[in-house]
Amino acid sequence: MTRAFFVWLHRWAGLTMAAFLIVVGLTGSMLAFLPELDHFFAPEIHPGRHAGVELEPAALLRRAEAIAPEARVNTVYLGEEGVAQIGVDARPGAPPLPFDSIALDRVTGEELGDRIRWNGLPTSRAGIMPFVYSLHYELAMGRVGAWILGIVALVWTIDCFVAFYLTLPLPSRANARSYLARWKPAWLIKTSSSFYRLNFDLHRAGGLWMWGALLIFAWSSVYMDLNSVYARVTNLFFHYEQPIWAATPDVAPSAEKTPLGWEIAQATGARLMNERAAADGFSVGPVTAFYLIREKGVFEYRVHSSRDVGDRHGATSVFFDAYTGELRRLDLPTGQHSGNTITAWLVALHMASVFGLPYRIFVCALGLVIAMLSVTGVYIWWKKRAARKAHSAAHAFSAMSHESNVTGW
Repeated sequence: MTRAFFVWLHRWAGLTMAAFLIVVGLTGSMLAFLPELDHFFAPEIHPGRHAGVELEPAALLRRAEAIAPEARVNTVYLGEEGVAQIGVDARPGAPPLPFDSIALDRVTGEELGDRIRWNGLPTSRAGIMPFVYSLHYELAMGRVGAWILGIVALVWTIDCFVAFYLTLPLPSRANARSYLARWKPAWLIKTSSSFYRLNFDLHRAGGLWMWGALLIFAWSSVYMDLNSVYARVTNLFFHYEQPIWAATPDVAPSAEKTPLGWEIAQATGARLMNERAAADGFSVGPVTAFYLIREKGVFEYRVHSSRDVGDRHGATSVFFDAYTGELRRLDLPTGQHSGNTITAWLVALHMASVFGLPYRIFVCALGLVIAMLSVTGVYIWWKKRAARKAHSAAHAFSAMSHESNVTGW
């Protein structure tokens, strides 16, 4: 395949992805500071740590059932101090709810702020950052949006290698300069040149300097939105176990059985986690989430442990049968399977949950760079297209003039 083919491939891949990458780049910049921005927009749902004994996850779930009897309670997320985010949906056969999340004070159990819907347009300030998150992850379109972004992420990953190749200098016997000397201009931005050349340099040099980070974010996006492809590729090189939401088929709800009660399920999760910690040699920290995944027929009991990457998000989980309490699997972010350890690092880097504030600032800036690369790429294409049209028009006019001189018309 010739270089011209890769130029064509990069051009049309970039044009196809541009709008999507602008959206995910700008929203990703905001999500690097999700807690702070959410505090800013909706301070009423972020009380922070305060005096008193925090309620257990099961008690918080019971409280949610009491204050929203029309909803079916499924999850509690405890990743932020002082507040519990309760995930709910409509009961079977009932019309959809206008909300899918309720915030509770972890000490008093009181409801905080407005109820929100994560994948819907914000109806209050409390819904702004959840909407930004949904827009970034699934274009605020549910599974269809996630699938679209998964395809975009896969194309983006491939295009990272194509774009890198196109920055390399052409082989030349006539040019006596070394290979690196001929590659050096690709890394530079000439601010004193024309506007077109400035955009070209920003596009090429910006992509080169950020290439490693761009590849990490592209490939980790494939994991999040197109996990089946990610799993196949990763398993070619490493031992990787898919997350339960991707690896386990959905099960039909049972009319004859009901899931374990919240209190029994919480106690079962804590016991199983402690047993696995003793057997596998890791320490258990605070509970970060407790889920009833109804479509899979399991509970997930999640904690922060010594096997986690970073300190912002706990991802050590035990999954157990929702009806019998039997252990299904243990998920450790690191030290269990090589492919899963790599994945945990990719996700932590993508979510800016490692290396503190400096890295979060870098991720925020990277989102702007991604948007810039898309905008400059479209501008370069537009200018070249205009130049080609002008050249074609001039050539056609020249041919017509020549014919007129010959024929006398």
